[in-house]
Amino acid sequence: MNRKAAETMSGRVRRLARSTGVFQVRDAVVAGAHPEVVRRLWKAGDLVRIGRGLYELEGYNLTEHHSLVEAAHRVPRGVICLLSALRFHELTTQQPFEVWIAIDPKARLPKTEGVKLRVARFSGPALTEGAESHVIEGTTVRVFSVAKTVADCFKYRYKVGLDVAMEALREGWRERRFKMDELWHYAEVCRVARVIRPYLEMETF
Repeated sequence: MNRKAAETMSGRVRRLARSTGVFQVRDAVVAGAHPEVVRRLWKAGDLVRIGRGLYELEGYNLTEHHSLVEAAHRVPRGVICLLSALRFHELTTQQPFEVWIAIDPKARLPKTEGVKLRVARFSGPALTEGAESHVIEGTTVRVFSVAKTVADCFKYRYKVGLDVAMEALREGWRERRFKMDELWHYAEVCRVARVIRPYLEMETF
């Protein structure tokens, strides 16, 4: 690889890093750069390695949801859920130290290198319904909607705490973050309609 070609590829990698925040080596290849260029930039301190095959630009202006971006790259088919989804939607004061992510029951567990993940197994409609796409730092991150997350918190109340589920319901309803029909639909999807009914009546009547 001659010097001019290396410089051109380095520019492509930097532009990729600035536009996406976090990128994989294969993303750099698609952008027209050789994997060796990524390694050289990392060795030179221009890139930061945040996980196996995951890099970001040194000094990049990160958002508060950067960990969700890392999780989305590591688990492309996963959906941000429960405490992490609540935090994203600003429905809890808790700051989880790990990213809660939902995956299919048959999916392999993601590798533990990099951002810490808390995996929850969701199946069928519980995994596919209510998943919204949000662009964060140039990356598409799938996050469950407010109503779906509230229903999920009641389903997994023994993991996240009933008080957390009740707070999410109370704040979400008070701020009109969901419609009653929407919440009820997801309560049925998650099979917690009977569980959530008394708390719902307390908040709405």
